[in-house]
Amino acid sequence: MDVADIPGVPEWLPEHLRGDGIESLYPPQAEAVDAGVTEGENLVASVPTASGKTLVATLAMLASVERGGKALYIVPLRALASEKREEFEQFEQYGLDVGVSTGNYESEGGWLATKDIVVATSEKVDSLVRNDAPWLDELTCVVSDEVHLVDDGERGPTLEVTLAKLRQLNPDLQTVALSATIGNAEALAEWLDAALVDSEWRPIELKKGVHYGQALHLEDGSQSELPVRNSEKPTAAIVRDTLEDEGSTLVFVNSRRNAEAAAGRLASTVEPHLTADERDRLADIAAEIREVSDTETSDDLADAVEQGAAFHHAGLASGHRSLVEDAFRDRLVKVVSATPTLAAGVNTPSRRVVVRDWRRYDGTAGGMQPLSVLEVHQMMGRAGRPGLDPYGEALLIANSHDELDELFERYVWADPEPVESKLAAEPALRTHILATVASGFANSREGLLEFLEGTLYASQTTERGRLERVMDDMIEYLERNEFMERDGDDLTATSLGHTVSRLYLDPMSAAEIIDGLRAWKRGDGRARSDDGPNAAERPVGDDAEGEADAPADGEEPPGFTTASDLAEEDSDEGETERPDPTAMGLYHLVARTPDMYELYLRSGDEEEYQMLAFEREEEFLGSMPSEFDPAFEDWLSALKTARMLEDWASEVDEEAITDRYDVGPGDVRGKVETAQWLLGAAESLAGELGLGLAPAIREARVRAEHGVREELTDLAGVRGVGRKRARRLYDAGIEDRAALREADKSVVLGALRGRERTAETVLENAGHCDPSMDGVEPDASARPDGDGAGGDSGAVDAGGEPGDEEDQSSLGDF
Repeated sequence: MDVADIPGVPEWLPEHLRGDGIESLYPPQAEAVDAGVTEGENLVASVPTASGKTLVATLAMLASVERGGKALYIVPLRALASEKREEFEQFEQYGLDVGVSTGNYESEGGWLATKDIVVATSEKVDSLVRNDAPWLDELTCVVSDEVHLVDDGERGPTLEVTLAKLRQLNPDLQTVALSATIGNAEALAEWLDAALVDSEWRPIELKKGVHYGQALHLEDGSQSELPVRNSEKPTAAIVRDTLEDEGSTLVFVNSRRNAEAAAGRLASTVEPHLTADERDRLADIAAEIREVSDTETSDDLADAVEQGAAFHHAGLASGHRSLVEDAFRDRLVKVVSATPTLAAGVNTPSRRVVVRDWRRYDGTAGGMQPLSVLEVHQMMGRAGRPGLDPYGEALLIANSHDELDELFERYVWADPEPVESKLAAEPALRTHILATVASGFANSREGLLEFLEGTLYASQTTERGRLERVMDDMIEYLERNEFMERDGDDLTATSLGHTVSRLYLDPMSAAEIIDGLRAWKRGDGRARSDDGPNAAERPVGDDAEGEADAPADGEEPPGFTTASDLAEEDSDEGETERPDPTAMGLYHLVARTPDMYELYLRSGDEEEYQMLAFEREEEFLGSMPSEFDPAFEDWLSALKTARMLEDWASEVDEEAITDRYDVGPGDVRGKVETAQWLLGAAESLAGELGLGLAPAIREARVRAEHGVREELTDLAGVRGVGRKRARRLYDAGIEDRAALREADKSVVLGALRGRERTAETVLENAGHCDPSMDGVEPDASARPDGDGAGGDSGAVDAGGEPGDEEDQSSLGDF
């Protein structure tokens, strides 16, 4: 189909597409147009990676806007949201307005009302529905990218319920669902009342196979020599062979540690193939990587990148990941070893994909388990870049002839597993049932059941009574914890329930927080250690993402207690005045909620954290479980997480934290960001309940946000200051924002190591009347000694300062 023949799109689009080299549509794209995607018809497109799914979505959205509507593009990851925004911003030259929103779950996103196309994560869209964003009523088209993730135990229910709510809000809403890998695409099409485009067409050929011995064995039965030389590993041999043909390689492994180790080894394979210009450009990228964070991980990544290799995993800071992805797309980095996070939609195709590890550790199974066919096919789909590669090749690696046969049967010739809803898991249902009632989508048990009957789960299940049974259990849980009221068949969210829904909290997290705050306020420490709001139902480790079993008929569901022992707990009578809770106590409180994934206890950790628990028992909000209680280990994991947050808020250097807790910089920042959100929620709950603890919680939140001690909270809040610069300014005698506004510029310049541009920016953001540094000489006495915190602050802040321009490890840089 010629681009000029596409119906319903803006008149400028055909010429724009021709400018991008697109004269005609790919067959799956033409099939989508024939199915009415530009005329408002629902569509499910199961089309291989690099076969033009995004253009199908673009045609639907632009046609919808052309008809006077508004389009929403839902993505699973923040990184993918940024990528799609950049793609769609090219249309702003024609008068379209594009917005992206991925955070702040308490906002209705009013500023998005003027946008023609909105890009957002499924969690953000869910929060917009909960906060009753009025512009959602104006939606005419919604696109769900990577829709196969409805099968994901953690994020799938949110995507499923969000699509169901949007369709209920707008009965005429056009729904377009995209994926490269759906084993049962027809089931999703039936659920969404959509036409189906199910195609295996690709613009360039994808060859799948297995490397074994000295050869490649491909799915068509052909073989070609690919020798493993001397002491080479098979992966290195494949990378070398790809480089000799001027191609790039993406290697998937099963752990972060393996990703980092593989990149280090493969760097020596890549380096001899680099040109002088590539080495210079890679050196510049490596310098940028080192500036993202002062950690060993950052240095290891930079070292590998200098030689043309890289690793990629969730433990990296977002700045690390972006630099690696860009360098790989620009063909400067020749090989990336990655965990499956890179297969989740981010546009990083390569000539060859190697699935080195097809098993990974599964805590629920107690050992190594094979990856799903769907996941392996997602990885394989990254092979082949249209316009850059003559073909794509996806390979697994076998160590024996029997394994060669097994890999062909298990992955190469196999179809992906069917996508199955995970909505009936109790953690998902308790969250979404409260949100559904609080946001007005159902106001009775019958209405709630009717809403749930419109989900994918209801269309797939053969166990008709399970959804209703689990729903009733969760209604009772929410009622007992004062989040919902029931009058006969009628259901109403309480004021507290509305707040919990608006804050985007798991109700069990809210119950844990409320219970802990009330226990502290009572002053008697008698929070329930064996029958509290989360007892017997608290997910542990990897089980947090799994599906919980429903209680048997007639059996009282576990954990059903109110958020308070006695109704009179809400009154001040009998309460003992106590000092405010400490930051450690508050960090531990939020760390033990289901919304915070705790750090694992390593071998030898248990004794260390038991000692810490007994030393600091008075700080905890709620009583500590007995050391013989099965919940005690989970409680200690929360303590380890809390101590990491306390270290961060005590200005411990990031490298020391990553080393002490065996985590990456991305893990530190992820935990800090989650703690900041949960503490903000705790602050709101404390205020609503009149507990008088909001100021203490706010201080702990701000300290976590900026990574500073109490005395720096005001100063670190100045944009461009952050934790390290705040300490330097403080030690130079500038103790808060007001003092910075009136400060002697020579002192500021000295404290900031003579960096004039930085000093001007900081003073301008603080509101200084004359931030210019023209003619200002730095005060030598204000210059900090060494590289760490000066004076007797006790802050641990060692390590090098790579240019100082990006050394601010605060949430503003995340």
